[in-house]
Amino acid sequence: MTATGPGPQVYKTIFLSDIHLGTRGCKAEMLLDFLKETDSETLYLVGDIVDGWRLKKHWHWPQAHNDVIQKLLRKARKGTRVIFIPGNHDEFARDYCDTEFGDIELRREAIHEGADGRRYLVIHGDEFDGVVMYARWLAVLGDWAYVVVLEINHWFNLLRRRLGLPYWSVSQYLKHKVKNAVQFITKFEEGMADLARKRGVDGIICGHIHHAEIRQVGEVLYCNDGDWVESCTAMVEHTDGRMEILDWTKVRDVSMVEEYRRQPRRAKGARGAAPATVPAAGADVLVHPAPERTTLQPAANAPANTDDEGAASRESGDEAAAPLPVRERARASF
Repeated sequence: MTATGPGPQVYKTIFLSDIHLGTRGCKAEMLLDFLKETDSETLYLVGDIVDGWRLKKHWHWPQAHNDVIQKLLRKARKGTRVIFIPGNHDEFARDYCDTEFGDIELRREAIHEGADGRRYLVIHGDEFDGVVMYARWLAVLGDWAYVVVLEINHWFNLLRRRLGLPYWSVSQYLKHKVKNAVQFITKFEEGMADLARKRGVDGIICGHIHHAEIRQVGEVLYCNDGDWVESCTAMVEHTDGRMEILDWTKVRDVSMVEEYRRQPRRAKGARGAAPATVPAAGADVLVHPAPERTTLQPAANAPANTDDEGAASRESGDEAAAPLPVRERARASF
């Protein structure tokens, strides 16, 4: 991306899911940087934003996780329409659907009308996962194994960073290599597309399986916005209705996690200088996941941005990571 002016990159709509705040695997620092560098008219939180399963067993809530909540609340206060659709890990919020929490709307599901006239069903997706529905004990066991893999992934990538190597997801690699996992993903996609056909919509937008993808399944456009524990992906809608997956590990350098943690913490009520930032060079996004499922287009110029809110304050909770160099990417769009 070529810098053309200050301010975040603005999209019509942003879709985020599977953040899993409250777990060690959550890439909260990466998400803070994403939220700082982007803005939208509407922001959908498509489930598993807070991991209630994990918090019941072990309380883990570092400052970065609190900063994510504060950043989302601030966006809602400043005019972004924020719609929260609870998932299975934050199912405690489903009892409050069709109400509002502050400036955030809680919905069991939603119909999103794209700028190009297409209508999408927005839903987390766990309702159509047979393991979650009919064998909850197996889902909990799988969750435990997944946490172990994420812990391995954390230490593995810590070593890679010290060796000067880029981020590489162990869990994503295993998911693509294990035959049963690939079959599960395919069946999930087909099931969600079938649901969209029955509802009479043009597409479906979901999360749950931590596998970002945009592909046509018959006459239905299947969209999964991924997660923020493995791939750090989001889905955005452009003003012309085109959907795109952004892989933030390709757009931004993962070492920003360490940069965030090195930022000095201010004493309560004290005023301090804003942390120094590193100018961003530009580029574009990952093609996700296979050539036959995506269309490559040349990367367009877009602005590299700075936070218009200035230095983050402890009182506001808005402590986003400092911008770091950007990597090359390709664009997947429909």
